[in-house]
Amino acid sequence: MKPRALVYGDVDLNLIDGSAIWVQGMVQALARAGCEVTLVLKAPVRTGRLVDPLRGLPGVTVRSPHAERLIDSDVPMNPQTAAVILGRVDAEEPFDLAVVRGRRLAGKLTHTALAGRLWTYLTDVPQSAGQFDNAAKGELRRIADASRLLLCQTEELRGFLEAAVPAGAGKSVLFPPVVVLPDGLEPRPAGTPDGRALRLVYTGKFAPRWNTLEMCALPRLLGQRGVDAELHMVGDKVHDDPDDPGYAGRMRTALESGQGVVWHGGHPRAEAMRLTAGCDVGLSWRHPEMDASLELSTKLLECGMLGIPVVLNRTPMHERLFGADYPLFAATETDVLDALTLIGKNPEVFTLAVDRCREAAAGFGLDAAAGRLAGYLAETFPEPAEQVAAAAAAYRPQAGKLRVGVAGHDLKFFTRLLDYLRSRPDMEIRVDHWAALKAHDADRSRELVEWADVVICEWCGPNALWYAENKREGQRLVVRLHRFELYAPWPKQLDIDAVDQVICVSPHYTDLTREITGWPAEKVVTVPNWVDDRQLDRPKLPGAQHHLGVIGIAPSRKRLDLAVDVLEELRRDDPRFTLFVKSKLPWEYWWIWQKDEEREHYEKLFRRIRRSPLLAGGVVFDSYGRDVASWLRRIGFVLSTSDDESFHLAPAEGMASGAIPALLPWPGSDTIYDRRWIHDDPSAMAASIATTVASGRFESDAAEARDQVRAAYGLDEVCRQWTDLLARPPAVRTEAPAAQ
Repeated sequence: MKPRALVYGDVDLNLIDGSAIWVQGMVQALARAGCEVTLVLKAPVRTGRLVDPLRGLPGVTVRSPHAERLIDSDVPMNPQTAAVILGRVDAEEPFDLAVVRGRRLAGKLTHTALAGRLWTYLTDVPQSAGQFDNAAKGELRRIADASRLLLCQTEELRGFLEAAVPAGAGKSVLFPPVVVLPDGLEPRPAGTPDGRALRLVYTGKFAPRWNTLEMCALPRLLGQRGVDAELHMVGDKVHDDPDDPGYAGRMRTALESGQGVVWHGGHPRAEAMRLTAGCDVGLSWRHPEMDASLELSTKLLECGMLGIPVVLNRTPMHERLFGADYPLFAATETDVLDALTLIGKNPEVFTLAVDRCREAAAGFGLDAAAGRLAGYLAETFPEPAEQVAAAAAAYRPQAGKLRVGVAGHDLKFFTRLLDYLRSRPDMEIRVDHWAALKAHDADRSRELVEWADVVICEWCGPNALWYAENKREGQRLVVRLHRFELYAPWPKQLDIDAVDQVICVSPHYTDLTREITGWPAEKVVTVPNWVDDRQLDRPKLPGAQHHLGVIGIAPSRKRLDLAVDVLEELRRDDPRFTLFVKSKLPWEYWWIWQKDEEREHYEKLFRRIRRSPLLAGGVVFDSYGRDVASWLRRIGFVLSTSDDESFHLAPAEGMASGAIPALLPWPGSDTIYDRRWIHDDPSAMAASIATTVASGRFESDAAEARDQVRAAYGLDEVCRQWTDLLARPPAVRTEAPAAQ
């Protein structure tokens, strides 16, 4: 069955602006991605220019609460009213997902039945740390908790949101603007404006920070440079600036001056784009204080699709999109004049700018948006599997779903797998969350025993002992064992005959578990840790190839001192190498800091870092947090210098991000990672890193590492292995377990 999507944009679709175009694009993209879409309108329909084309799309239903008399007023719905109406529409036949745009509306929906199914698009997020007061953080945290996905327009917004609202990490995905050209609109004809004036164009509102008053002087100033130009201004919204009461008057005077300025007034979107297509260069030059914006102008992309090059500010976001050598970056009026003079007198530069803009816009069309949404839908709604249905029926004839229980005191290493299991249409999941390692609600645990077909115990601790003693006959019990428990007393106390499968995360610890416990070899198997490769795969920031990363430095067996050895070797020849450390500091763990030998280790290490001239400015400590994917954008090499690890996820996460892993040979490392990434000692590691960068192999080696981790530990692969494991037939026991 197709997923059923509810869409509400908190946008009046009678007003044809960027927000309304977003709603139109989202509906079309969802329908093309395979959804049955219901669009609920905020306001009564007064013009069908945007709504009518949607009514004609297969699989799209447009509902107007005003026309249906679901509300008595004719005014557009406010967020509170919209939340009530959306709840009523959903109650008729619950939707699989609800795509909503707007922070105020999303905040109203966090405590409704739609929570957990929200795909929230946030455009009104405070865009600086100073604007994030406690109220804003609290509201955004509630929205993140209630959302299945947070749709972010840009990579910059995603990173900022994850750092400011940790609950958004793992849920934040990219959904850039969708640009759909009106039917019948032809792009600008190829070629340069030979033999006529250079036609500049601006569409939108007229306001101080948009530099629209300064734009009106460009034709006159270009004429002084020997470039014949005219400026076409499209729009009718003139900003009233409280700080400059005379601005609106001066702006209107400039628009009406006739000195190379043609003011077309306000027009519907299709006509505004037709006027744009008749020009040569778009203007998106703004005040420098807008360079920090985390949003991407849709008008830039529209110009690109129309074959119109654009003058715009140089920002990291724009450099990544258009290339650092794009010829039309400008910060000042002189920069703008220089850029326009350059393309006005050099046809080859004009052609280069056109090509760059067209290439940049290519990834923002309807097909690209539908493909992106199809990927999110496939991840959120996995296809049912025949073997799961067969397993469920083996437990209970005519069973609809396989019943899976998860029990444990700390599920932080199981969260993404739990999300996956819950999303499967052929499984039903219940969680018995223990209050502490040894503390639980026995009645709740017994209820899970009576209900579940399969029980997963996360950690081989007291929870595993209890379920092994109390499981039903025929019920399967799966225990996931970590390094921590292997050397604790619980495995020796576990009734292994009551356990169907013990899961270890690496071949080395699988062998070690068999050796230490003496359990039957066939019961102890390897299912590796998962890596959320889609979340981690983000573009690297400039200079990443000179940045080393370490995640987690406590206790001392993590051996940060060896990572510092590597850094020292590298900085002797190239001071650009920097070590970034993302971790809690050792004194934040009381059980570590109370040990004399641990304190002595770190005090010696930090004195060394502080006093070494070679390390000065070369070690950066970043705060611990869930924003690892965003942090990894700056990292080119992820180091693993530990004395021992059960798996060590950090190098794998780095590989998925496009970084290269660099490991010292802790026991079992070669059973998890390719030997080419493992080095004999810090000097060999440093030499390999330096050679990789100097020889220009960084990108190719990083691509190889990314392919390796996707194949072995990517989320899809690990979820497949867990699905196969849970879908095995029921256990058979010759006698019932002892009652308790």
